[in-house]
Amino acid sequence: MEPFQEELHGVVERILFKSADNGFSVFVLQLKSNTTAIAKGYLNSINPGEHVSLQGAWVTHAKFGRQFDAKSCSSKVPETVVGLKKYLGSGLIKGIGPVYAEKLVNHFGVTVLEIIDLYPERLKEVSGIGQKRREQIITAWQYQKQIASVMVFLQDKGVSTAYAVKIYKKWGHESLALLQENPYRLAEEIWGIGFKTADKIAQNLGFEKHSLKRIKAGMLFFLTDIANQGHLYAELNDLKKKVSELLELEYAEHKIIIRTALHELHATNKIKLITYNNEHLLSLAAHYSVEKALAKKIKELLAHPKEHTFDFEQIYKKLRIDDKNGVALHENQQHGIMTCLQEKVSIITGGPGTGKTTVIKKLLSLLEEHKLSYQLAAPTGRAAKRMLESTNRQAVTLHRLLEFDVSTMRFVHDESNALKVDFLIVDEASMIDVFLAHALLKAVSLRTHLIFIGDIDQLPSVGAGNFLRDLIASGCIPTIQLTHIFRQAQNSLIVVNAHRVNTGKFPTSFLEDVRRDFIFIKEEDPGNVLEQIKSIYRKTLPTYGISPDDATVLVPMNRGVVGTQILNQTMQQFLNGDEAVQLMYHGVQFKLGDRVMQVRNNYDKLVFNGDTGIIKEIHQEDKTITVLYYERQVIYEYDELNELVLAYALSIHKSQGSEYQAVIIPLFMQHFMLLQRNLLYTALTRAKKLCILIGQTKAIAMAVKNNKAVVRKTLLQQFLTSDLACR
Repeated sequence: MEPFQEELHGVVERILFKSADNGFSVFVLQLKSNTTAIAKGYLNSINPGEHVSLQGAWVTHAKFGRQFDAKSCSSKVPETVVGLKKYLGSGLIKGIGPVYAEKLVNHFGVTVLEIIDLYPERLKEVSGIGQKRREQIITAWQYQKQIASVMVFLQDKGVSTAYAVKIYKKWGHESLALLQENPYRLAEEIWGIGFKTADKIAQNLGFEKHSLKRIKAGMLFFLTDIANQGHLYAELNDLKKKVSELLELEYAEHKIIIRTALHELHATNKIKLITYNNEHLLSLAAHYSVEKALAKKIKELLAHPKEHTFDFEQIYKKLRIDDKNGVALHENQQHGIMTCLQEKVSIITGGPGTGKTTVIKKLLSLLEEHKLSYQLAAPTGRAAKRMLESTNRQAVTLHRLLEFDVSTMRFVHDESNALKVDFLIVDEASMIDVFLAHALLKAVSLRTHLIFIGDIDQLPSVGAGNFLRDLIASGCIPTIQLTHIFRQAQNSLIVVNAHRVNTGKFPTSFLEDVRRDFIFIKEEDPGNVLEQIKSIYRKTLPTYGISPDDATVLVPMNRGVVGTQILNQTMQQFLNGDEAVQLMYHGVQFKLGDRVMQVRNNYDKLVFNGDTGIIKEIHQEDKTITVLYYERQVIYEYDELNELVLAYALSIHKSQGSEYQAVIIPLFMQHFMLLQRNLLYTALTRAKKLCILIGQTKAIAMAVKNNKAVVRKTLLQQFLTSDLACR
């Protein structure tokens, strides 16, 4: 039986929670009886101070008690002095915070909104509002009015208005026209808006479920979405099946129009069809072109004559002699250095303690002796910093190396402006996806020697493709695998256990005469993990002389009791709980001093997926946050904060290329879908001084045994070894 429907009137006093994903809000409502009530519902466009009429019913929540569950809401701007102060002080209009809201309402009274809208020049009558702030308020007010029209449109179509700001930022005054003409552009062009949202708008606009435009959009979305899982190609029959499921269509009934959609996408060069090993594969045209171009450039590099000559006999003699520090190179290391000098493209791979850094340092000293230019680079800021610290030579990120130009939204260095360097050495190459690899290879001169350093046993890149593995599997690129573990590395349980895991053995907590830098805490109950982590931060880290700022928690997934989302909220509370300066964004509380991570590539700001930084400033009035990334400060507007997440706990995937003094790894059976050997191996190798593994023996054993990683659908290996072509 439906709860009794009634109407509730009041003023929104404050918002307790607001979801960016679906607009679900929980807020305090000031009733006419001078009492308050807690209301909730999927109501996006409410702001403190507004008069609202809610339609719904009273319900009793098991934990939070009596609440009003609103099914619909109508609102109007406040008309009272108190309401206007709350409304303007909520941060709705940039340039007006609680202080200036008080001043404006005290000066203009209930006519303040009319003054801002029609007579903005009068704002200068209020003390403290100069020309700059007045212009800021005028711009923000007009911006808010225009966004409101997009909000009304979305609300009418039953879609969260949380996307309105993003849409308006992208398309401006053309937003409504473009939405009505092709709502599927939302999923293609605006980050954070998925196909389901775009499809909901389209169907509410009258697009038929079996329309050609809808089916083509579904296919393009599917091919884009599989790239988020690492794949660049989909098997033809699998695509037909999955797209039919996505669009809720019976393939047997609609196979003719599905074939027509495929034909049109192929005819307009949106997709490519490749047949290999009797398998029909489909790809976005751009993805096909990237892999094809990568293979072509690598072949050109390998075929181009070497321009630098070396006395290899003399160099080999030098490599066999202990250096001035008494370090003797292993035979594999000697072979690796000789290969880098002899070959135009080469790969050196090896696990922890196998001497990759020693190879780089020795190679650099030889290049310096021969007065040859070189550049060191890595995919991420942290990896570049590690490279700098270990070699005492300048190292940069690949994005900085290629110099992204925001004005053209392209890299400065490409085929027409190649990097002028004799040797280019790229570390953490397993992290490079095909798109970044393509940008890099375009910028490499044919005279340059290109060297990739990495650990092939780690997780593949977060981005699409299988670049390093495909290069090695092709057999075209000279590859040296370092396998000898040096004596000093054998003294670390972290290194020992990384290699044990990599060979399918359970990690050990004790070996005689080996440094105890690895601890296993057996814990059967995932619910106890938070207390275990707190204890480690309070008691264990100090005994090892490690600061909380130099430690991190790494977990397989984001959701669940032992996921990054819950862990981050709890860890923020006990590591940064006293900080008063904060800004709430759709249920996430950002505080001064918080560790945060960027979750998408943002070329405008030159920050990239996986970059971590510290919040250095929070402007509550302007609703902006300033984050420090490796000595560079980046400002985020309020509507850009969905690009940031708390980073006290990270997914193991996002930790690639990073190194921490201490790493805490909770592992439980609830992670069973992701329990793989390369996942645990990657997590272990992030620890420099201390690694603590917490969890169930069964879960760890499962991860150690499971060496069947998901095989990514890529064709770079085939493009390197055959004349594979599309149809």
